[in-house]
Amino acid sequence: MVQHSWGETVTGRSPATIAGRPGVHPRAAHRLLSLDILLAILALTGGLRVVYLAANRPAFPAEAANVAHAYALGHLTSFADAGGAGVSRFGWLQLAFYTMVSDAFGRSTTAVAAVRETMLVAAIAGIVLIWLLARRLGLSRWAATVAAVLFAASPLAVGLQHLVVVEHIAVIWALSALVLVTTRETKLWHDILAALCLIAAILTSPLALFFLPAAGWVLLRRSLTRAALVAILLNFGLGVAFGPAASVLRPHLASGGPGTVDWLSFDPALGVLSVVALVAGLFVVSLRPFALSGLLIVAATLIPGVPATAALALLLPVTPILIAGLAQAVARRRLPGHLWLSANPHLGPAVVGAVLVAALGASWLHGYAVLHPAANRGSPLEQARNWLRDNASGARLLVDDAAWAELAAAGWPTGQLAAPAACAKFCPPAEWAVFGGDPASLLSRYPALAGVLASAGRIAVFGDGDDRVTVSRLGIAPADPSAPSEDSARAHAGSALAESRRIKLSPDAAAVLRSGRADPRLIATIAALAALGPVQVAAFPEVPGEDPAGQPRRRVLLTGDQDGAAAFYAGQRDLFRPASVVRTGGGVLVTYPLFPPTGLLVPFSSP
Repeated sequence: MVQHSWGETVTGRSPATIAGRPGVHPRAAHRLLSLDILLAILALTGGLRVVYLAANRPAFPAEAANVAHAYALGHLTSFADAGGAGVSRFGWLQLAFYTMVSDAFGRSTTAVAAVRETMLVAAIAGIVLIWLLARRLGLSRWAATVAAVLFAASPLAVGLQHLVVVEHIAVIWALSALVLVTTRETKLWHDILAALCLIAAILTSPLALFFLPAAGWVLLRRSLTRAALVAILLNFGLGVAFGPAASVLRPHLASGGPGTVDWLSFDPALGVLSVVALVAGLFVVSLRPFALSGLLIVAATLIPGVPATAALALLLPVTPILIAGLAQAVARRRLPGHLWLSANPHLGPAVVGAVLVAALGASWLHGYAVLHPAANRGSPLEQARNWLRDNASGARLLVDDAAWAELAAAGWPTGQLAAPAACAKFCPPAEWAVFGGDPASLLSRYPALAGVLASAGRIAVFGDGDDRVTVSRLGIAPADPSAPSEDSARAHAGSALAESRRIKLSPDAAAVLRSGRADPRLIATIAALAALGPVQVAAFPEVPGEDPAGQPRRRVLLTGDQDGAAAFYAGQRDLFRPASVVRTGGGVLVTYPLFPPTGLLVPFSSP
């Protein structure tokens, strides 16, 4: 009987062994080694993206709207974004599906972190698909590893893929289609699945249309029949999606966000290598279809209105394959023989490889220094959410897209949240406004919003610059210019109180009183308490966010006779009744509600 084997055997000997693993077939050992490498790269991909999951920079304005739409779909509620986020109902549905299945909103501390988990899953899936596609294109194990590592560890990839961008999902569908069309088998279900994946990619992002040349070129090389079948299915599916079902399924691109130069600054070396690979890939037969699609995506970034973030999200998995394939072609001397590398068959490639590794290393050190995780203290929006929960729970709020998602995910009734789109003609009644950054663009788009914010007073400010979140009280009457200055009255009264020998103040507490930053109710009640006995004031603790908004400090920490202080404040009524009196390890913490009444310190108003 003749025995058949995949590997070579020698008569009278056991099958060949690899890496000291007796009895393991050579092909099986190679597959196990490939699996080990792939698992290591997957761990690297997931670890890096978990670290940077909550990063605040770089920012993409449409991300907040994508998060809000995902929450709204997953919780069967309505949401209308402020514009500029594009339209990708199929993409939003996929985001919502993941968050529902994984209970991401229930597990995550913020809404944006919950939906960013989808991007992490997409990145891990992308690594697997890049590896499979590289191998099916004839790349060796080391070349496929290079492609996967570039995708996994580049600061550009990490920074781009932590953002909630539907193009990250579209590229998974596109890569799945390319993996299917590059298979050498001619099974019908391969082609049907490839067509469905391409349709799903295009319905997620219209930029995925640029993957059609690569898929069509590969199919034409393999079989005209396969190409015709996929073309028929594509035409039918897209005809329905962009025809009768266009109002529901047709996607539109978002606008704004960082430009190409801004993104490439995170990894300039990869940017240079990508440009070289896109051009040189046209001269390598197996890479030519993908280089063509990549160049078309690059050309799309030159079109006004096409966001660089979306285009780079689709281009990012393509260029590592081209770079690795080009390196393999050079190493195997498959490029034209007149190149200078042919004159140095051993030394030349080694020197070039060392230079490229050094350049990438320096570029990545720079990129990771710029792209750093967010601080543990929480984002400004998260701080604003906590402040609103403590001071305006259940109130009706006028909010931007980011605040809508964050507050809705925190349990705020969505019926009490009004987005700027509700102010197209007139704004619904609201008590508070929560906006991030500079609301100038919203004011120009919704004129009715300007009338509402004209009577708003800043109560709390969190963060700074573009990350700033401002909480304003609506409907505040403008100050009477003829009325005495409250700031001056607080400063005069506080200075007089600080001079009292019956009050012992810490240096910080004395500075707060003298500068007029103490709530008038605290000044009046501390003076009354001092009439009953000595008072020790340890501090006037800040309520986070209120100092930047110019609000007086409305908390005091009293030491000394804690029983007497607690009883005194617990017995106050009407205007002087505090919101809370709490015993802490450091003393008695007294907190007054917002909005002190005017005129309490009139005798101190004169200069």
